[in-house]
Amino acid sequence: MKRIYISILALCMVLMATAQAPADKTWTLAMKVVVEELAEPFPATARIQLTHQLNKLLTQNGIASSDMQNQFFITATATPLTKDILPGPPTQIAENMEITFYIADAYNQVIFSTTSLTAKGVGITEAKAYMNAIQHLNINQPDLQEFVQKGKTKVIDYYNTQADKMFAKARSLAFQKDYEQALYIVTCIPSECDRYEDALAMGNEIFQQYIDYLCDVNLAAAKTAWMAEQNSKGAENAGAYLQYIYPDAACYEDAQVLYQEIKGKVLDDWKFEMKKWQDGIDIEMAKIYAWRDIGVAYGTNQQPITTGWNFLR
Repeated sequence: MKRIYISILALCMVLMATAQAPADKTWTLAMKVVVEELAEPFPATARIQLTHQLNKLLTQNGIASSDMQNQFFITATATPLTKDILPGPPTQIAENMEITFYIADAYNQVIFSTTSLTAKGVGITEAKAYMNAIQHLNINQPDLQEFVQKGKTKVIDYYNTQADKMFAKARSLAFQKDYEQALYIVTCIPSECDRYEDALAMGNEIFQQYIDYLCDVNLAAAKTAWMAEQNSKGAENAGAYLQYIYPDAACYEDAQVLYQEIKGKVLDDWKFEMKKWQDGIDIEMAKIYAWRDIGVAYGTNQQPITTGWNFLR
């Protein structure tokens, strides 16, 4: 019941937040940026800087960086090559390193694209020299651009070929009332995929099932609260559940009947009003953004993949 309540609260917040959603129902391909801690002599901050560079690399190639536990990820490893001492003053250190990039499928442990390049940095310490190399990494190099585009193409191909299996799994999860995970699966399919419009249709279908289910749960709880105390306190308790019932839910009319019954008894002592869609909003878009955000929230809250990255080596 606690899980259901949290889901209801999240749904309420999402729908209110998306009431003014932009008139655009597309979302681009997303990958997760994963960078493990780099071994010495790299400083701890090198991981943060390398993550930042990978984020920029995705963005300039039309790929979103995802906080979800995404099946597909981009990562990079750095390996020291040579070190030279430059005469001063002050004396400085020049470090050469090799950085290897990967785009891969974490679930199936398959590498989709990889490339390596060298980078050079200078600093008064080894740590600063390494940081200098990463900070000045030229992410516009043709090899890097080709690497990203190759990985992007393979990820989109994966969604094109696996969409039917993903839809079947989403339907199965929805049948089991695991609506959040079902929406997460549908949300993963990007607008670049040939089956994107099918994904939108399925998301709308599952979302409708979801709000119908929540409506049934809340209406039953509201009736119980009202039957226990048919007074102002009971009305307040019932309203705590009725507030999460939305106009498109299947039991909305039944909820209206209960609302009118309560209103007729407590009159002005009850300031509650049933939820209605606001005038002037794009209802279709509000719904799409609502179920997408539910899917994203589910994916973001999943445990990180801990299978290790040995398959990259």
